[in-house]
Amino acid sequence: MQYNDENSLACVLSIAYYSARKDYIVHREMPTGDGFADLVFIPRVGRKLPAMIIELKNGQSAEEAIQQIKDKDYLHKIKEYTGEVLLVGINYTKGKSHTCIIEKVNV
Repeated sequence: MQYNDENSLACVLSIAYYSARKDYIVHREMPTGDGFADLVFIPRVGRKLPAMIIELKNGQSAEEAIQQIKDKDYLHKIKEYTGEVLLVGINYTKGKSHTCIIEKVNV
């Protein structure tokens, strides 16, 4: 079994948020114009929930994942959404050690 690659971690996150599909539209590898956001959760109409943009990194840092979201302007892709957005950076390593940073922004 693979534990330390982007696809495995994205699948784990997708399964963890499976029940959230009633509240969110979930996109994997969403094209943003300057790259692909690993996972994007957009609240369904009428739901008062934050949107989430999740970037995964392997052997780098959660800070670098957040910075990539900002540098590549992933927020632009969801510009029609207004409200709170959670930027989530997750780093994973071969030793099964994971770090996560969550930053809240308003658009």
